[in-house]
Amino acid sequence: MGKRKATSSDVARKAGVSQATVSMVLNKKYNVSFSKEVVQRVEEAAAELGYELPRRRKKKEERRENLLVVISPNLTNPYYVMLLQGIESRAAEQGFGIFVCNTQRDLRLEERYLKMTSALNPQGIIYMCNPSQCFMAQVEELSKRIPVVIVNNQNEKLSVDAVELDNSKLGRLMARHLLELGHQDVGYVAPPLTVRQKQRSKRVEGFLKEFQNVGLRDHVVIKSADEQMDKDVPGVDSEYRIGYDLTKELLREHRELTAIVGLNDMIAFGIMDALYDEKYKVPGDMSVMGCDNTLFAKVKKVSLTTIEHFVIYKGMDACDIIMKKMSSRIKRYTEMEPVSIYHVEYEPKIVVRGTTSYPASKKRKLIK
Repeated sequence: MGKRKATSSDVARKAGVSQATVSMVLNKKYNVSFSKEVVQRVEEAAAELGYELPRRRKKKEERRENLLVVISPNLTNPYYVMLLQGIESRAAEQGFGIFVCNTQRDLRLEERYLKMTSALNPQGIIYMCNPSQCFMAQVEELSKRIPVVIVNNQNEKLSVDAVELDNSKLGRLMARHLLELGHQDVGYVAPPLTVRQKQRSKRVEGFLKEFQNVGLRDHVVIKSADEQMDKDVPGVDSEYRIGYDLTKELLREHRELTAIVGLNDMIAFGIMDALYDEKYKVPGDMSVMGCDNTLFAKVKKVSLTTIEHFVIYKGMDACDIIMKKMSSRIKRYTEMEPVSIYHVEYEPKIVVRGTTSYPASKKRKLIK
């Protein structure tokens, strides 16, 4: 049998002191005063017995939990719920839990959650939207220590991993569909188009660009909500209400419209209900279109024409990128840590259902 390893109790007996004294002396606890003789006796006893201090536990940074922090701007829009579903399903497959932080687009909440990440000590962070510009430097600095992935608007310049979305392309797809059907006078309903929410503006800009290309830019009416909507705590029906209320305004002000587009599906649902209450037939009197292909868009009595950009897959990809980064840090093939930036993008596709058709005037011509 091998020789028994010396313990602090053995050192204490040999030096004629308490075990606590051995611990304090050998751990250099200078806030406690010992005579030179006591210190010498303890050190000599430890050396003679071959006693070694137990290894300290690894630092907290090296003992990360199997946890991912997910930062969301809201959870009232099914888009973010779908994104979260993709993240959670892939995280569960890899044995990870997730901690969801809902900022409600409040800068103070976003700042608080970013500060909390050090206490949570996660393996990675997923932003389900672009970080607010004032925190971008902080997020980039954070990404040097742990993997950070942003599901973002492609037009933003980011030096972190991203699952990208070209919002301008989505807007162009929506416009082309309506132009191909013959719609010329169109309304576009959107949430607040603020500097903080550039992705919204990019979608609108793409839509307008297609109409401008055929000389119909002035035939598009943009109706966006007041900026205060983003400052208030979002309700479950906030975006639906935007679609409903602004459509009522559009119908009073622009009787010539033949189609109304919602920046996303939730807004489009509000548009459809407002049209229903005003006795409009969809798509007979007015075509309606949304974006995101959320679950409710597929319901038969809704049957919303929309844009599919593979939201759940984006959540899975965000999770996969973090796992790859973790793996590359653990399995080193060189002396240096590899630096890589992942950018993933899906090609959006139009899903034509029952809410878009030819404008009424064109239908009459086709019948003749």
